[in-house]
Amino acid sequence: MSETAQEVASQPDAWRRAVAFAPRAEAALPARGERVAVVGCGTSLYVARSFAALREASGQGETDAFPASEFPAARPYDRVVAITRSGTTSEVVRLLADLGGRRTVVITGVPASPVVPLAGEAVSLEFADERSVVQTRFATSTLALLRTHLGEDLAPVIVEAEAALIEPVDEDALEAGHFVFLGHGWSVGIAEEAALKLREAARTYTEAYPAMEYRHGPISIADAGTLVWVIGSSDPSIADDARATGAAVRVASSDPMAELVRVHLLTLALAERRGLDPDHPQHLTRSVVLSSKGANT
Repeated sequence: MSETAQEVASQPDAWRRAVAFAPRAEAALPARGERVAVVGCGTSLYVARSFAALREASGQGETDAFPASEFPAARPYDRVVAITRSGTTSEVVRLLADLGGRRTVVITGVPASPVVPLAGEAVSLEFADERSVVQTRFATSTLALLRTHLGEDLAPVIVEAEAALIEPVDEDALEAGHFVFLGHGWSVGIAEEAALKLREAARTYTEAYPAMEYRHGPISIADAGTLVWVIGSSDPSIADDARATGAAVRVASSDPMAELVRVHLLTLALAERRGLDPDHPQHLTRSVVLSSKGANT
């Protein structure tokens, strides 16, 4: 079994640990009413986007999400939250160094990483760190922590994830050559992350959009080889319109985090079918660490 597969399977237990850990992290995480920015890169950015949407929707305060390289330094925030599994990602390290004097907190899987002394406060999810290049467990455990912080009960979501882990992978999905993931609200970030997983580990042609945006151009290339996976939508007719193109359509019935576990399993199955090693995806490393020259371009 690959390391990635082991980490995918361990997610429900890691989420339970994140839920139990949440009270200890409470003081470091944004308080109700604060104006907050959340930053990350790659998978961590998609977690940031999901958290930002959830926090605003729950009425806890204005929350924006940015790639670490695109943070608007002149904009005032009460707190900046940085998410980075390794704590070595160059863009995050540079941003936290530049934000000295502002209230910052980093969520990381490596408590001894370079970002920790740069941030005002640190939340370490060392139990959710991973050996694999492709993120699964750390990202979803971070979101479990943050959802618990917002007052959500994750117990039913964990049960759904456990059920997803024992389901057979959809054989029809394995035949698709083009995947589209659609989300709404906080699940847009989940849709983006789902597409990234298939792209990284299975070298698959994938896209992700807010569901209502899909009809504004992207639907034009859907055909019988497309699978449209609706993780969240405010309009049920989007599924009918996707089917009209000849595409196969899957509409999620579980919480988006549990649905993402199903995507993880599909990714592993596709990688195996294509003879790919999910632990060592092409052109990728566990962390993007830029040279001094690269970091300044």
